[in-house]
Amino acid sequence: MEFKVRAFDEASQQVFGLAVEARDEAEARTQVAARGFAPLSIVAQRSPTRLGRRRRFDVQLFAQELHTLTQAGLSVVESLEALLEKEEHTVPRAVIGRLLTTLREGRKLSAAMQAQDTVFPALLIGIVQSAESTGELATALERYLAYDERVQAVRQRVVSASIYPAILLSVGALVAAFLMGWVVPRFSGVYRGAGRSLPWGSQLLLDWGQLVNQHGPAVLAGLLGTGALLSWWVQRRAGGRGWQPVLVWVPGLARWVHLMALARLYLTLGLLLRGGLPIQQALALVRSVLPVGMQPAVMAVAQQVVRGLPLSQALEQALLTTPVALRFVRAGERSGQLAEMLTRAALYHDAETTRWVDRFTRAFEPVLMAVIGIVIGGIVLLLYMPVFELAGSLQ
Repeated sequence: MEFKVRAFDEASQQVFGLAVEARDEAEARTQVAARGFAPLSIVAQRSPTRLGRRRRFDVQLFAQELHTLTQAGLSVVESLEALLEKEEHTVPRAVIGRLLTTLREGRKLSAAMQAQDTVFPALLIGIVQSAESTGELATALERYLAYDERVQAVRQRVVSASIYPAILLSVGALVAAFLMGWVVPRFSGVYRGAGRSLPWGSQLLLDWGQLVNQHGPAVLAGLLGTGALLSWWVQRRAGGRGWQPVLVWVPGLARWVHLMALARLYLTLGLLLRGGLPIQQALALVRSVLPVGMQPAVMAVAQQVVRGLPLSQALEQALLTTPVALRFVRAGERSGQLAEMLTRAALYHDAETTRWVDRFTRAFEPVLMAVIGIVIGGIVLLLYMPVFELAGSLQ
């Protein structure tokens, strides 16, 4: 939240205004006092509109820049000071400024990030915390960036595969809506005065056209209300868990959605174990990047591991394995390379889901085009069927 502050500078004996980004008024007052000014008034500003929204804090860009600077030999404080000096936007400056303030108080970078847990993901905080004990912050950030790149690549493949079907579906829906909302009502007025009996399908379509012609606003309100009710019902069934609970309703998709979540589990767990985190703490952090429906199973795995059960058996009992992944994990437990084997299991299943997405896209797009063509062609055929019958009777 942004606060407009009127402050007094004792050195220059002047009153001036400045903008401060903080979570509440007390934090804004602390920031102003830390700069050596005396706050006179602090007023919270309204949230910016969507068009006027300022740049948000980019966690991935921050991690990339911090990795580059620390790898070059700068300390964490020097790196953050350099990032603060080059930053021009209000929100990133506020976030980096709070990190510097906490570090200058003698606290660690992970504690400074934890104080802003709404900005920094729990996974990044855990990786930084594990690196602080070894002094390998640059290496840990490099692992995090590689992990994020792989996750984004999977997401990008799914989004790219859905763009063309979404465009087809949108165009088809718009054409069908135009026919049903504008063309059919006008044909209905023409055929109504003809005094001829019409085929059943054409009569049903023209009755709809007559309804839209006479009660257009009410029909539109009813359709919008039905769409809003359906959207509310889907969101309620999803329970704030994103699109995964919706996708599993589609026949054939449930297995692949679950497999993509398992790959995310193995990849994240391998990253954290490679960074030196104990397996219990790693499992606790893994929950933050998984779907809500999978989190209780991960908690059960953590409890079983604490009781002394091997990770492979705990994952198998919680139904969080595949036959291939189970062999990878068992091999990692025997060889002492569990983190490496978990990463290999994730990459194996990522490749498997990539091949499935490609096959599904190639098969789904022609089917979707055929369905759209049948729907639009059916509407046009029912509209012109009375004309064809009239032409036949005249002959």
